[in-house]
Amino acid sequence: MRDKAFRTLSGMIWGRFVLTAGLQRCRCRVSCHVKRRYSFLPDDVKSLRAVANPETSKIRNIGIMAHIDAGKTTTTERMLYYSGYTRALGDVDDGDTVTDFMAQERERGITIQSAAVTFDWKSHRINLIDTPGHVDFTLEVERALRVLDGAVAVFDASAGVEAQTVTVWRQAEKHHVPCVCFLNKMDKPAADLSFSLESIRKKLKANPVLLQIPVGSGKSFSGVVDLLTNQKLVWKLRSLGEDGRTFESKPLDRSDEPELLQEVHEARAALIEQVADLDDEFADLLLTDFSDNFDAVPSIKLQEAVRRVTLARTGVPVLCGSSLKNKGVQPLLDAITAYLPAPDERHHDLVRWYGDDLCALAFKVVHDKQRGPLVFLRIYSGTLKTQTAVHNINRNSVERMSRLLVPFADQQVEISSMTAGNIALTVGLKQTVTGDTIVSSKASAAAAARRYQADTGQKHVSVVLSGVEVPEPVFFCTIEPPTMAKQADLENALSCLQREDPSLKVRLDPDSGQTILCGMGELHIEIIHDRIRREYNIETHLGPLQVAYRETVLHQVSTTDTLDRTVGERRHIATVELSVRPVDASSPAGSCEFSFTEELKEQLSPEIQEAVENGVDSSYLQGPLLGYPLLGVSTLIQSVAMQPGTSPAMVSACVSRCMLKALRQAGGQVLEPVMSLEVTVGEDHLGTVLGDLSQRRGTVRDIQSRHDDKVLLATVPLAEMMGYSTVLRTLTSGNATFSLELDTYEAMNPQDQSVLLKRMAGLL
Repeated sequence: MRDKAFRTLSGMIWGRFVLTAGLQRCRCRVSCHVKRRYSFLPDDVKSLRAVANPETSKIRNIGIMAHIDAGKTTTTERMLYYSGYTRALGDVDDGDTVTDFMAQERERGITIQSAAVTFDWKSHRINLIDTPGHVDFTLEVERALRVLDGAVAVFDASAGVEAQTVTVWRQAEKHHVPCVCFLNKMDKPAADLSFSLESIRKKLKANPVLLQIPVGSGKSFSGVVDLLTNQKLVWKLRSLGEDGRTFESKPLDRSDEPELLQEVHEARAALIEQVADLDDEFADLLLTDFSDNFDAVPSIKLQEAVRRVTLARTGVPVLCGSSLKNKGVQPLLDAITAYLPAPDERHHDLVRWYGDDLCALAFKVVHDKQRGPLVFLRIYSGTLKTQTAVHNINRNSVERMSRLLVPFADQQVEISSMTAGNIALTVGLKQTVTGDTIVSSKASAAAAARRYQADTGQKHVSVVLSGVEVPEPVFFCTIEPPTMAKQADLENALSCLQREDPSLKVRLDPDSGQTILCGMGELHIEIIHDRIRREYNIETHLGPLQVAYRETVLHQVSTTDTLDRTVGERRHIATVELSVRPVDASSPAGSCEFSFTEELKEQLSPEIQEAVENGVDSSYLQGPLLGYPLLGVSTLIQSVAMQPGTSPAMVSACVSRCMLKALRQAGGQVLEPVMSLEVTVGEDHLGTVLGDLSQRRGTVRDIQSRHDDKVLLATVPLAEMMGYSTVLRTLTSGNATFSLELDTYEAMNPQDQSVLLKRMAGLL
């Protein structure tokens, strides 16, 4: 009996030992995978914590932006590898890149949401954000550029400036962000330096400053010549497995090819002349010391001049390389630190009024299942510390920040504090959303407002940083849970996703009670649907995609209405006279105007003015024809009369009723979104694509040549573009690409509008 008990006890101990060993082996496998992919070993974590707050002059906050498939993520991956923060080169096709960590990104090979990574390069701290290239996710680019100090625009050297490149460049211009251009894919047979530079001049209206000449072309591309130093940088990759970490750098000499020497000599002379035209200080230096011999100009003086030109945004440095082939990325990193600005070299609006007090802008929110909302903050002034209370000016609320993290895609390193100029990831800010201004306290916000008023003489209730401009959605569809028991879970999921992505709008249809999902495109809604299924385990059903039309009026109309209503023992009587008229609604954002007559504005109290404005605004949300929001309507309030005791809510209701009456009398007109379309197609399929486009009510604006392809520029109604990617792939055997962007809203012709009205009424 004793032996049996002993054997049983021995078996239990042995089983526990085997189980523990197995768990240890599992942990080792996971640990080895993480260590192989990321270099966040204990030493690296300590070093990152030790220099978590480097000198402001050593910080670079940059973004990578470009058209889809230009090579943004591949370039980012090489930067991380050469800086030592990853131990293996990731590949977009293999789905193992650092910044594309979402399942949808790895499956589709595209970037969907911007990812922030922090790494060091030659004593500089680089906070980098890899942005999407697809137009459906343009808000991700917008909010990244809002908080960055510089940007790297990546181009496919065989295609030059493409459609989405123009869009992201325009966004960078809006936020006055200095840029560096990187001509990627120089190893492609069709890569063309001259063509790319010319497209930058023409399409971006920018002034390219060429800093490098490629060595070789197409498959023979092996490196670059730095025009500032006359150094030849060559990557001798003898096998496919070589990573490009080491390269040969040597001065040009007479042993090099005469054609290359001549090309470099001419390009450097052109560079010096161009920089002298753009920078007065450099021009004075040339005239004083080097008027006879441009070749003697020191490279350091030329580099300083290029930096001033870049920061002034009068020119953009241009570099060459091939990220996929591991060539030219290290000089690009050097150019980022050399030419793009440090945080203290950028003048941000209103920040100076806070002095040394904390002032930060929330520009992105990500939901974590364990930790809740993670908020990305750009710190403009002061210091952010863990376990401290902060004041959200926009929400007028106080929140406690529990943890502070340095972002590295989906990995983070915890630190105790972070100073101005950095990008931080915070845990614990439950109410903060994109565009909110975070300060240390309500008292510091009031002090900033007082300083602003004392210096400018203008009253400013609160000194708030300008937020992020959110585009209006163009597609919508219904979304339903599998059962009513899942309705609450779906509402929670949509609430979290809306907080992450402000371009996603969710509303409730007042007639049917259905939930309406509004997004920026077919792909946007498809990704949202997939995320709800995967991340929240809800198998939702989507209705057919609908186009977000708008409405306007055709004629000017004046009308009067009276509201006489008794609520309880109180009688409310209000009379409103107003007029509505059409105004220009050609811009995509479009807007409706509202004003009082001068005499009326002086008579009405602020409370009644606000009630009238609320009544007008609510009327703009639903047009008289189909119930779509209104565009291009101007309202003039001519008189408001009310009996004593009438509540502002009743005045607002009277205005709404009068507005509805006026809008019906003014005649309704449906406006449809018209898209700007760019199709790149081979000449042999051009006729087929043009024929299909004519059936979609498309208008061709231009047909350009790009090497062996044709670039078709057209405008086409969004309603005709459902499923166009599948059709185009079929028509061209998969050899064409296209991009769409909202151009404007245009009035439908009477025949098309009649068909739409009948279809919406269920008569077709």
